[in-house]
Amino acid sequence: MKIWQKNIDVDSFVESFTVGNDRVMDLQLAAADVLGSLAHTRMLNSISLMTDEDLALVQKELKNIYKEILAGDFQIEDSVEDVHSQVEMLLTQRIGEAGKKIHSGRSRNDQVLVDLKLYFRTEIQHIIQNTEAFFNELIQLSERYKHILIPGYTHLQIAMPSSFGLWFGAYAESLVDDLEMMKAAWKVCNKNPLGSAAGYGSSFPLNRTMTTQLLGFEDLNYNVVYAQMGRGKTERILAQGMSSIAATLAKFAMDVCLYINQNFGFISFPAHLTTGSSIMPHKKNPDVFELIRSRCNKIQALPNEIALMTTNLPSGYHRDLQLLKENLFPAFKSLNECLEIATFMLENISVKDNILDDPKYDYLFSVEVVNNEVLKGVPFREAYRTIGIDIDEGRFKPSKEVNHTHEGSIGNLCNDQIQRMFQQVKATFGFEQVEKALEELVK
Repeated sequence: MKIWQKNIDVDSFVESFTVGNDRVMDLQLAAADVLGSLAHTRMLNSISLMTDEDLALVQKELKNIYKEILAGDFQIEDSVEDVHSQVEMLLTQRIGEAGKKIHSGRSRNDQVLVDLKLYFRTEIQHIIQNTEAFFNELIQLSERYKHILIPGYTHLQIAMPSSFGLWFGAYAESLVDDLEMMKAAWKVCNKNPLGSAAGYGSSFPLNRTMTTQLLGFEDLNYNVVYAQMGRGKTERILAQGMSSIAATLAKFAMDVCLYINQNFGFISFPAHLTTGSSIMPHKKNPDVFELIRSRCNKIQALPNEIALMTTNLPSGYHRDLQLLKENLFPAFKSLNECLEIATFMLENISVKDNILDDPKYDYLFSVEVVNNEVLKGVPFREAYRTIGIDIDEGRFKPSKEVNHTHEGSIGNLCNDQIQRMFQQVKATFGFEQVEKALEELVK
């Protein structure tokens, strides 16, 4: 069934090519499609384009279909083009003529737009929940191991003393800024495109403010042409937010792969969480973090992929946009899995104590010795030169006491402030308002 088809059958080869993987992708939009139709039909009733009797039939059966979707009992038949057609076909089969009236005042163009935005909101919420779990684990580890010193590096050369508290806490704070990026994506996704129809509005007196409120959107995409132009742009902005989290994860995974290496030996994981070699019995490979690194690097490429697919498109709808689902949808699952497994692995991490007792790390404390001389009244440049000569001539004696007290340093991590920032950003998403609106819509 094709809701646009008249009396001409499309060539089967053309049909197969144009539909592509859309049926598989559209299954993930099924719940959102029903939510959009629940709001749209209530609006149609409010402007006298659907009778009370028809509305009651449609609403009841849409809610039944919604329950089937949540239970995993919904499929898009091979003879049906997309999720919109499947829902309308089921309605018509079950309640008759009233099912054919749900498409008044809209197009598949704005129907898929609202489906995508509803779906994206749900996926953003899942990502934020998993990011918060990872964040909390990092903060806990930062506090637990804040007194254990490790080398800090610049240019991968031994530089200055750091600590596990700083290392774990740095990635926690990185996630705060990543959340800001996701908030921008949420703001774009949380505007209602429904009612823009094929991209030029409708001659029906649609009440777009009503569907905005029913679906829990914060605001409208007002200009109907821009509502359509927003497809592709919305996906790219969302991909940029996801790539920000992915970049933090990929960098952290790289650190783990270094620190677990025998030449570093700063951290370890239980044997059952690592993998071995087919010929080297001593191997304990960090495959989990290598795969996190690679998966997250793929996600970082996603904004460019979407940009290249949409850069030269003029205004209006184009079938190119269908393919964006194939790039973006799998990335949601991949990023969530990376966050979940990273959190799980950190719950089982072991850290090494007394790392800096090794003489090879003595030079880490050169800046401490310089600073001690400055505190005695020696000009910094003179102290720097003197200690540099002592190092070159083998006379350097480290003072291994570290006394960093300013905000964000070894002795003053400010993790409570980092937690405050994270929670402040998270609170601005307004997930509860969305959940409340949708619960009201389906009850």
